Amino acid sequence: MVKVVLKDVTKKFGRVVAVNKVSLEVEDGELFTILGPSGCGKTTTLRIVAGFEFPDEGRVMFDEVDVTFRKPYERGTAMVFQNYALWPHMTVFDNIAYGLKVKKLPKSEVRERVMRVIELVGLKGLEDRYPLQLSGGQQQRVALARALVVEPKVLLLDEPLSNLDAKLRVRMREEIRRLQKRLGITTIYVTHDQEEAMSLSDRIAIMNDGKVVQVGHPREIYMSPGNLFVATFIGRSTALMGRVVEVSGENVKLDVGDGVVIKGRLARGYELRTNDEAIAIMRPEDFDLDKPKAEANELSGVVDLTMFIGAFNQVKIRLGSQSFKAYLDPDIEVRPGTEMTVYIRVDDVIIFPRRGWEEIEFEAVA
Repeated sequence: MVKVVLKDVTKKFGRVVAVNKVSLEVEDGELFTILGPSGCGKTTTLRIVAGFEFPDEGRVMFDEVDVTFRKPYERGTAMVFQNYALWPHMTVFDNIAYGLKVKKLPKSEVRERVMRVIELVGLKGLEDRYPLQLSGGQQQRVALARALVVEPKVLLLDEPLSNLDAKLRVRMREEIRRLQKRLGITTIYVTHDQEEAMSLSDRIAIMNDGKVVQVGHPREIYMSPGNLFVATFIGRSTALMGRVVEVSGENVKLDVGDGVVIKGRLARGYELRTNDEAIAIMRPEDFDLDKPKAEANELSGVVDLTMFIGAFNQVKIRLGSQSFKAYLDPDIEVRPGTEMTVYIRVDDVIIFPRRGWEEIEFEAVA
């Protein structure tokens, strides 16, 4: 187990800057996730840690050792790929044993270590099967076992669950989390799935356009997003635009039109002044039909659209020239065209400056 440190790492492919001055610290024994949309640079960052790519600038350190230009087999890492990369002509046993055989370990030690990891990942009895005879979840376990059997200092996982169905993904991420904690291996996990990242990670780094835009614990990132990108990428968000009418410390009042004023808290690290254009970011699940005891905004409008999602009713409410989404109790019947009043606590509304909003293009934002 080691601490992994990236210092101002940059990687270019031609004129494209895939990774732009990325600095990260992954603690010993931590499960650290790099999360972001496709093309943000997260997989390239992982490949630089693995040694499959060398940075154009910056350094990669394992503890106090500079491994920036060391080959993959010299780093003590093991990687689980998105497509598993199993040898189709080899049995489960031989796939898992491959790395140990390359090291020319004694046959008795190879067998002992392979059987131990097969037991660990729940593959006992499948040793003689071939990859094509396995389910997707079983293939994923083989890939994970092959990485674990070499007893790596750092375990690297690149979108390992993306090829599985939704139900199996949930089960497998629970197993990965359990195994990682049991073994205490420093682990870097790459995914574009925010729910996966939130449920698995000790900490998360959010990447966009080759840069790290925020690092923190899952709850911290969800509750206190550092910018508009994070606020709209993590979880479901809904937004109302307006003009600032009052700023008092961290408390902001925003006129969103038609005589409606929303109160919220200023996003950390930002400044706003009276008459500035700003955006109120809210989580649809934070709305309620009953007025809470804490200070709350009261929003009344006409229901435009309803969608039954199962765990909740998604309701789109028109407020003057704008609209927002609220998740309500699935047992409540709501019809389009009816008037509705909902409440959201002032502390659950985060106010950001509007600049940069035009660059945000996410379906999750209403």
